[in-house]
Amino acid sequence: MTSAIVTLGTGAGKSNGADAMMALIEELFPICRSITGDGLRLTLEVLRRYVPLEVYEVASGTQVLDWTIPREWNIREAYIAHADGTRVVDFAANNLHIMQYSRPIDAVMTLSELRPYLYTMPGQPDWVPYRTSYYKEDWGFCLSERTLSRLPDGNYRVVIDADLSPGHLSYGELLLSGASDQTVLFSCHVCHPSLANDNLSGIAAAVMLASHLQTLQLRYSYRFLFIPGTIGSLTWLARNERAVAKISHGLVLSCLGDAGGVTYKQSRGGNAAIDRIVAHVLHHDVPPYRITPFIPYGYDERQYCSPGFDLPVGCLMRTPNGEYPEYHSSADNLSLLRPDSLAHSLDVLRRIVSVIEGEAIYRSRNLKGEPQLGRRGLYAPSGGHRTLPYDQMALLWLLNLADGRHSLLDVAERAGVPFAAIRAAADALIGADLLDEVTP
Repeated sequence: MTSAIVTLGTGAGKSNGADAMMALIEELFPICRSITGDGLRLTLEVLRRYVPLEVYEVASGTQVLDWTIPREWNIREAYIAHADGTRVVDFAANNLHIMQYSRPIDAVMTLSELRPYLYTMPGQPDWVPYRTSYYKEDWGFCLSERTLSRLPDGNYRVVIDADLSPGHLSYGELLLSGASDQTVLFSCHVCHPSLANDNLSGIAAAVMLASHLQTLQLRYSYRFLFIPGTIGSLTWLARNERAVAKISHGLVLSCLGDAGGVTYKQSRGGNAAIDRIVAHVLHHDVPPYRITPFIPYGYDERQYCSPGFDLPVGCLMRTPNGEYPEYHSSADNLSLLRPDSLAHSLDVLRRIVSVIEGEAIYRSRNLKGEPQLGRRGLYAPSGGHRTLPYDQMALLWLLNLADGRHSLLDVAERAGVPFAAIRAAADALIGADLLDEVTP
């Protein structure tokens, strides 16, 4: 008895998903998101047009592990203006101009009094930095160093029209149930404002992958989380400890649209099945790629991999956070994204899922000697013109290693071929009644 196997496309065909991902990113880019608030809710509502997310609201003050859900922040207007009313910094022009979670203020102050509350990037004088103050009450503005250098002495009116009050933290979740309740987790952060690569590329890839998986019969269940960074994963973990026990593989998705090669950051142990699966997929991918060990810094993988959970969760990126100059600045905009990079990232994710779904252990029904393949239509004689839907050597490798101990991924690694070639060979042998699946 064999189980149904899902075969996922490689991105070839009518569409590789790039246009749809770019359209979604362009729609989301102007929204001022934060770890709470209406911008986050609006983002989740946009995503619900693509996939049927459940949206959860957790009240401010709720204890989540060692943390507490903060007050909700919403902003309407923020600016710095000359005495004549001319605005020199305006949140309406770029939502990065305000330090996230800035408290309300309406004051007149001199430039010297204002300077401690102004943030720039001196090394990149035309860029606006992204700054936050989630857990310490403060306020501030972000602007380019060039703009700051041109501000004359004098009085400035400073206005931040915002609410910082009891409310809720919002997050989105989608569970696609498969034949097994063993679960594959995909997680991305939805808390950054107008940052295209660090935030929106991971969101778009997750949405398009989820949309694709909805159309398939699945062996595993798949859980997609769209959460604010750090506090979102802590909240989900605190509220879902029973579901945590079912997670067999997981990936955090971010920075998937820039021109760099793929980078995979391993899980905490470095030897989880997902680490091996991603390494195999990347080994047969177009270089360059990098595999880096886990460090307790980065995105939400550090929460999933905290010792009390120690989940098999890695992080899939292109150029990692902090390693491209545009990171956390106004230069991380739509022009930084490459549609071919987005499409390739989605293709890599599909191939990772193909391995997860297709992995199995088989035992040959003819362990003593090779079965006669010709009379079963599985052998193409030398010089023949018949095209087979599998690689002949992949089939021979599988027959030799189908001893009930080696998995298909074992065979693919030993044969030095992509997993898809071994999976196709297995399907051919199953069709000829030459393999039995071994239940773990």
